[in-house]
Amino acid sequence: MSTTTLCQPTALSKQCLTAVSNLMQTHKLPTSFIDTVKDWYWPIAKQITELKQQKGQTYYLAINGSQGSGKSTMAAFLQCIFEHQFDLSVANLSIDDFYLTRKERKHLAEHIHPLLATRGVPGTHDIPLAIETLKKLSELHNNVQLVRFNKAYDDRAEKHLWDKVAAPVDIVILEGWCMGLQAQNPADLYTPINQLEQMEDSNGRWRKFVNAQLEEHYPDLFNMFDQLIMLKAPSFDCVYKWRKNQEDKLISQQSTRFTMDQAELNRFIQHYQRLTEHALESLPDYANLVIELNEQQQFVKAKGAAYDFS
Repeated sequence: MSTTTLCQPTALSKQCLTAVSNLMQTHKLPTSFIDTVKDWYWPIAKQITELKQQKGQTYYLAINGSQGSGKSTMAAFLQCIFEHQFDLSVANLSIDDFYLTRKERKHLAEHIHPLLATRGVPGTHDIPLAIETLKKLSELHNNVQLVRFNKAYDDRAEKHLWDKVAAPVDIVILEGWCMGLQAQNPADLYTPINQLEQMEDSNGRWRKFVNAQLEEHYPDLFNMFDQLIMLKAPSFDCVYKWRKNQEDKLISQQSTRFTMDQAELNRFIQHYQRLTEHALESLPDYANLVIELNEQQQFVKAKGAAYDFS
């Protein structure tokens, strides 16, 4: 991939700038964040809009990023620009919305491996539901239900709380930490990479199941997308620090969402370590756009032959 510089004259309309400002306040972002919007999100949104116009039909955009990388923030601001600058309809989803219910994960934990009770890894998502939803979003439907997951209760939200959109929509955004990821070589699964795998998956059954799900079922979802953007963290150590900062913020705010102490967080993040490190190593080779982050979660460099930010 070629390295590109994101420098392009800002031409956001007054209406769009107002919407962006309101969104920054909602996300409690500093005023300096407008530079990120102008220098990064705006050029991306502009080019995707052009690609959508060329395609004619619903355009599917996937965003990959580790925990704390800012993928949901990117999705929100891209949606804002699409809607208020280009008058496009957008369905903004997270792969987290498609987690299996707690009851379904309990079944997996009892019949396959106890670690599958914890949501997150491939095999804990309802892929058929995700595919069905994304297909409906490109067809003529008055109301397409967008499933939502309630992390406070670790279960799927009740249906009356799901969002509804009129379809077809112009752009579908789906963000998630494992979006676009390919399965590992089976030989790479043999050696545990952390204490969780060593102590709770000594025979490798859990990681082999996860890898098989990623190989057999997730490509049907990933192949629906026209474009994949990756937000690339410097290392897994940074991912842990970012996730801990998120947890500390929730605790300080006395959030109603379930929070974890350091020992609980350390165990939880180990569920994601193997595939996060695999993504950092392998995904840049075939993502359409890779945006590299520094340790402060700031965008520093973009790589992507399909993009022209000059």
